[in-house]
Amino acid sequence: MNYSIIRTILGHVIRFEGAFLLIPVIIALIYGESSGIYFAVCGAACLVVGTHMTHRKSGNRSFFAKEGFVSVSLSWIVLSIIGALPFVLSGVIPNPVDAMFEIVSGFTTTGASILPEVESLPKCMLFWRSFSHWIGGMGVLVFILAILPLGGSSEVYLMSAESPGPKFGKLLPKLQKSAMTLYGIYLTMTVIEMLLLLAGGMSLFDSICTAFGTAGTGGFGVYNDSMGSFSPYLQNVVTIFMVLFGINFNFYFFLLVKEVREAFAMEEVRWYLIIFAAATLMIAANLTIVQGGSPFYYLHHSAFQVASVMTTTGFATVDFNLWPNFSRSILVVLMFIGACAGSTGGGMKVSRYIIYFKTLRKELSTLIHPRSVKVIQCDGKAVDHDTIRSANIYLIAYIFIYMLSVLLISFDKFDLTTNFTAVAATFNNIGPGLNVVGPTGNFAGFSMFSKIVLIFDMLAGRLEIFPMLILLAPGTWKK
Repeated sequence: MNYSIIRTILGHVIRFEGAFLLIPVIIALIYGESSGIYFAVCGAACLVVGTHMTHRKSGNRSFFAKEGFVSVSLSWIVLSIIGALPFVLSGVIPNPVDAMFEIVSGFTTTGASILPEVESLPKCMLFWRSFSHWIGGMGVLVFILAILPLGGSSEVYLMSAESPGPKFGKLLPKLQKSAMTLYGIYLTMTVIEMLLLLAGGMSLFDSICTAFGTAGTGGFGVYNDSMGSFSPYLQNVVTIFMVLFGINFNFYFFLLVKEVREAFAMEEVRWYLIIFAAATLMIAANLTIVQGGSPFYYLHHSAFQVASVMTTTGFATVDFNLWPNFSRSILVVLMFIGACAGSTGGGMKVSRYIIYFKTLRKELSTLIHPRSVKVIQCDGKAVDHDTIRSANIYLIAYIFIYMLSVLLISFDKFDLTTNFTAVAATFNNIGPGLNVVGPTGNFAGFSMFSKIVLIFDMLAGRLEIFPMLILLAPGTWKK
């Protein structure tokens, strides 16, 4: 294990977080809030410590997959610990575990909260919660790669370990340029959404926080009713951008370089949009039949909630806990599907389900026609054996961690639906679940032990399981 280069990477993470922590200080100065001092102290300390760590160079430049996974998992843990400090020091969230839960939920773009009421929080704290979504949405190490050329194999291993989905495709020959392109698209889309929200009458502060939450598919709101009090126009803007941020960013890159045919040939994007449309129509029809009223009203809220759950954003316009069982069941299914690989969304990813479906179809065909030779293809290209194997191993690890987590938090004696969806909402980085953890509820009632379990689930879900498992594996630390 090359500890010196891992230390350097952590130093970069701490230094960049120090710069991020200084931004809420500006918000505090604008609104005359004393809480800004905690961000200033933490930010300054991070800049000093991070700079010191990055200046200690080592001659050993060897860097392999193991170092990549460990660097990514440790970076996210350190990022979260430091990010929780302003909450604890200011007394806004005095319990360290609760503060850790809140900020991990922010950085992993989960949006699950332990706060029963957010409107009384200082603006700088509200900004930090939402800004953490934007930082974590594309990945902090991808951001660092876009700014600093680390060079060598470290870029490949870091990006592959942090990027979501079965496979990360290089957009450009140099990974730094790929990272810069991704963040350029990410920033541009965020600004466009913010401007559209401003045009609809939303305040500048609210539009920035909402755009951050949408871009990162996180869902922390600045009001207790999430998006419920905003106009239909503003809700529609957020619906559209939730769907857009749930699409593989390679799609936008192809459009950018005028490879339109390549973009619309992406099978995952087609299925993602088909699932979104089908789920929206089914829920709208179910609500219209069961509850009566305008089908357009239900179509509006159905589209918002389907986009919110499927992209794992977690915003809400209504309390879908009160919807009929059929509609709620569709939302639960969507929790386990998720968005596209290569997007800011969480969940299992549509691409994996395409691989699973085609693998199943291939095996059935082989049983019927033993001599036939079938090749699994996606986007007109053969899927290699390693990708299929990785997807299958991921599914096994996913099921094991999910079931173990449900079992562990069941000691808190909540009902099965609450436990089942609490793990689904955190492990898939969604935010709200059903019953106690529904859109109008929160995670405050869980014990400290259960919150630690759910913190692990949020990190494992965001980092696609393996970096966290490798960090905990005893063999990782053996020579």
